[in-house]
Amino acid sequence: MAAVTLYEYSLMSRVLDHCEARGRRHIRFRELAADVLGSGWMFYFVVTVQTTINTGVSIGAILLAADCLEIMYTSLAPHGPLKLYHFIIMVAVVLAFLSQLPSFHSLRHINFVSLLLSLGYTILVSAACIRAGLSKNAPVKDYSLSSSKSEQTFDAFLSISILASVFGNGILPEIQATLAPPAAGKMMKALVLCYSVVVFTFFLSSITGYWAFGSHVQSNVLKSLMPDSGPALAPTWLLGVAVLFVLLQLLAIGLVYSQVAYEIMEKSSADAAQGRFSRRNLVPRLLLRTLYLAFCALMAAMLPFFGDIVGVVGAIGFIPLDFVLPVLMYNMALAPPRRSPVFLANTAVMVVFAGVGAIGAFASIRKLALDADKFKLFSNNVVD
Repeated sequence: MAAVTLYEYSLMSRVLDHCEARGRRHIRFRELAADVLGSGWMFYFVVTVQTTINTGVSIGAILLAADCLEIMYTSLAPHGPLKLYHFIIMVAVVLAFLSQLPSFHSLRHINFVSLLLSLGYTILVSAACIRAGLSKNAPVKDYSLSSSKSEQTFDAFLSISILASVFGNGILPEIQATLAPPAAGKMMKALVLCYSVVVFTFFLSSITGYWAFGSHVQSNVLKSLMPDSGPALAPTWLLGVAVLFVLLQLLAIGLVYSQVAYEIMEKSSADAAQGRFSRRNLVPRLLLRTLYLAFCALMAAMLPFFGDIVGVVGAIGFIPLDFVLPVLMYNMALAPPRRSPVFLANTAVMVVFAGVGAIGAFASIRKLALDADKFKLFSNNVVD
């Protein structure tokens, strides 16, 4: 999934450069789709999918950030009165305040801090997992799979959908638009740097967490390190710092992915002739962004299915947008010969992941149905 997305994003960057060289600089995914694909149903599909992705990521970020706050709270006050939805409200209020930063460019310092937080969190959590796996209180490691072949198959496709969310990026054109033209070559350097960080952060934490806890490791590995019964499997200070790091990181993710939704909402409400912080623009921005985050917080509180939400968003959002459309747009915009290796490889990737996305969507919805018995409005637990 990492290799395919790196390839896909390099193609999309070349499509953006191709359009810019012909006098059409695009700063939004939907503008690029309208240029390359036309303004028919495919364009509206792209807009719908991108909006779904950004809303889903915002909901997931709020939910996981609140989950981290609850972990800290329950470790300090095991019988305290606060519930998960209280922490969801707290996170949403903080995001509503920070969301008044008006644009991607204004988030550049937050993005840099987010990078440092990712590195710090990975080092701390991986060290904690290694320590837990070697300790005398280490849980029994179980790496077994379900005995049902059909269950294994559905789990595999659900996992692919989740990985699509992990490696997906529905805002690459918006990011590339922050680079001073010409952007040719700059985006590839950025992608190489990005995937260097990805290899370190994703793989190190995944491998150490799975090694320490086996197939029963929770989606939020901090919960595995702080079991409900028995002592914590890592020093309290280390877990506290790790929770703080991931909490701040999730706030940054929520801010970045909400920007596309804000831009869509404010396209008709803002007046470009007046200043960003003029009353004419400030009041609608404050109202619309707060309402959007209130909606995301309500969905997170009502439906705390973190793993299931990630799977659905990956299958119906990230796979079409990041695994199918880039190769399609490259073939249409740059028009390589139909028998060339590039065209054939792109077509193969498109067909394979269209099928994977369809099966993954079914597997994700099936998982939601299976978890329905755990469903409870405003539950106090995040369902993996």
